[in-house]
Amino acid sequence: MRHPFSVTSQRGCVHSMDSEATRQRIWSAAVLLVLVQLFAGCATISQINFISTQEEVALGRQFAEQVETEMKMYDDPVVQAYVDSLGQLLAAHSDRTNIEYHIKVVDTDEVNAFALPGGYLYVNRGLISTAETESELAAVMGHEIGHIVGKHSARQLSGQIGLSSIIAIALGDSSSMVEQLVAGIVTTGALMKYSRDMESEADVFGADETYRAGIDPGGMAAFFGKLLELEGGRTPSGLEKFFSTHPPTRERIDKSNAYIAQLPFKAGLRKDSKRFQQIKKRLPPLGSGK
Repeated sequence: MRHPFSVTSQRGCVHSMDSEATRQRIWSAAVLLVLVQLFAGCATISQINFISTQEEVALGRQFAEQVETEMKMYDDPVVQAYVDSLGQLLAAHSDRTNIEYHIKVVDTDEVNAFALPGGYLYVNRGLISTAETESELAAVMGHEIGHIVGKHSARQLSGQIGLSSIIAIALGDSSSMVEQLVAGIVTTGALMKYSRDMESEADVFGADETYRAGIDPGGMAAFFGKLLELEGGRTPSGLEKFFSTHPPTRERIDKSNAYIAQLPFKAGLRKDSKRFQQIKKRLPPLGSGK
């Protein structure tokens, strides 16, 4: 059966939808949402995803175009190629390899990374500079890829803005809502606020990805441990958004370490690389204004 809308061409332009089929989907989803609210409570809504993979990719594309209008991308092709290759390595070892991943570097000192629906990942230059080892950078990127694997943005959007709004965005018919949601990324550092369970799930996915890719999965605990020490004092400039979207709690670090400890022994897990250190040296010093 043909999907209500299809994605074609190099840019994946979204073509016309069958209106009757679309109305039926929206109606069915609305009925299901009401039943969930009646019998399971609102907390369960974020566990439900009304968006197909095709819709999710189209949705992510709309958000990505707006993000790249609002935020300046870092124009060093060497740095971009390295970050993309690291992300593609992690994505290839993830539990979701049926979509294409698009990974870019944002030109800002702020320490952050964020994912959009359907395979779009953005890594801030400040995160690369702050990470001390490749495994620390890979851990944060793997965590964000984990949000894509878990379809967390899609699930949050399903419960918070509704299927009809989601389809309108995917079709390019709701630019104002796209601008509003992307403005949240600029302000808070994330498209949607994830639940605690989603963050934990993304931590596990990220640890699995790095481990399978031959990178030390302990990078997440190491990076968060360093941030936890910083959090005890004055929060350094550029870390505010990261703390708000990725709270480095002791419980989270302990859970990460416990999960990694039960993984089978694997020789040769890489903690750092000369290439990563070379990339760091190409970046301007934080706070230099360059």
